[in-house]
Amino acid sequence: MSASDAGMRAENDDWFTLSEDQHDAFHRDGFLILKGFYDVERDIEPIRRGVHSIIGFVAEQHGVDLGHRPYSSEEFDAGYMQLKAVDRRLASVVYDAVKQLVPFDRLVARRRNEAVFAQLRNAEVIGCAGAGSGIRIDNPDETTYIAPFHQEYPGQFRSLDGTVFWSPLRSMTQAMGPVKIAKGSHKEGLIKVFSEDQSAMGRTGAYALRLVEEDAIIERYPLVEPLAEAGDVLVMDFLTVHGSGRNVSTHPRWSMQLRYFNFAEPTGRRIDWAGSFAAGRSINDVHPGLHVGSEPANA
Repeated sequence: MSASDAGMRAENDDWFTLSEDQHDAFHRDGFLILKGFYDVERDIEPIRRGVHSIIGFVAEQHGVDLGHRPYSSEEFDAGYMQLKAVDRRLASVVYDAVKQLVPFDRLVARRRNEAVFAQLRNAEVIGCAGAGSGIRIDNPDETTYIAPFHQEYPGQFRSLDGTVFWSPLRSMTQAMGPVKIAKGSHKEGLIKVFSEDQSAMGRTGAYALRLVEEDAIIERYPLVEPLAEAGDVLVMDFLTVHGSGRNVSTHPRWSMQLRYFNFAEPTGRRIDWAGSFAAGRSINDVHPGLHVGSEPANA
């Protein structure tokens, strides 16, 4: 087999074709679950091994004895909770480090992600949101960083025609607090937001944003909490209302978020595909009128 033939075969193997039912479900419900979308051994396992190594590096650097912790897929994060108990800052070091793993970057750039987005959005020129992909850790019984019900757009911008791919590193259980999705809520369109003053609790920026008339909106749609397994992908519209569940298990909830957008969408072009909080931008500097202040009554 020639090098060009091998390259073509690899490219074809990384393609993914959505069925008509899958395409229709996404546009009807505002989300889609793709079971077994990633190969666990090829795509997920290298990331988990990297996480395991980084935990060890951080412990060694800061003189924390984690004892014997052989690698296993089920306990890839062994030692993380121990690090956190010794010094919360060390858990933050792990949090910032793991998203820089090359196997994770490789996953973000997978052609099959691009293929799914292109089919869902009829897009030809696709962007990967700057600082919009990462690995999130939700610790057991912590509520400070639980994401309230929100739409992705105000926290990301880039384009209204955007999609987030959410995939767990550890298979979800109900106790881990799966994502809560308001099924069909993307049909509301872009919802205005206000900022709750929760700075005393450490909730600032995107974590302090709330939807105007949130309760009324949530009541209009059924809530679903899909239990994704490692290798599954939950694909959500940037306008689908969703929020974090509370993790009451004994394990951290590890999840990956990959965000893509359509360069051709008019709003994205108008704002020059600007970023939001991660880019240090003010909401109303980029999208005037979207943020109504500190109280919903100001809308």
